[in-house]
Amino acid sequence: MRTLLLFLMTAVLFSGCQQQSERSGSLVNNPNSAIENPNAKTARISFTKTEHDFGRLIQGEKVVQVFHFTNTGDADLIISSVSASCGCTASKFTKDRIKPGEQGQIEVTFDSSGQKGVQNKTVTVLCNGQPSTTVLRLKAQVATALSY
Repeated sequence: MRTLLLFLMTAVLFSGCQQQSERSGSLVNNPNSAIENPNAKTARISFTKTEHDFGRLIQGEKVVQVFHFTNTGDADLIISSVSASCGCTASKFTKDRIKPGEQGQIEVTFDSSGQKGVQNKTVTVLCNGQPSTTVLRLKAQVATALSY
């Protein structure tokens, strides 16, 4: 029994050490790999601000913040996803390619229903530009109507 257990543990360890030497042909052209071609054009996402404080809110209020950005690079910018840290935060974003010099926006809605006290929420933006990941931050102080 011990021999079988030892054999299975060894097999699992060695199977986890395999490395892939090929790159998938479907990889997104990400500027993080531009080291291979230093002359490659790169998109660059530049936000006017990445944090917003809603201040004091009454529990149940829904508030919206629009984060504006510009493609300051020299290639088309594509936002692949925008994800919130919790279900109380929703987002809409520019889904079209953003050409160099053009602007886009990410609209974030925070629903304070069921929330209480200091709230710190994040929205993560993934794109094909530099930086490839940007974290937008929201803050609010949520109080019940009676404690306001």
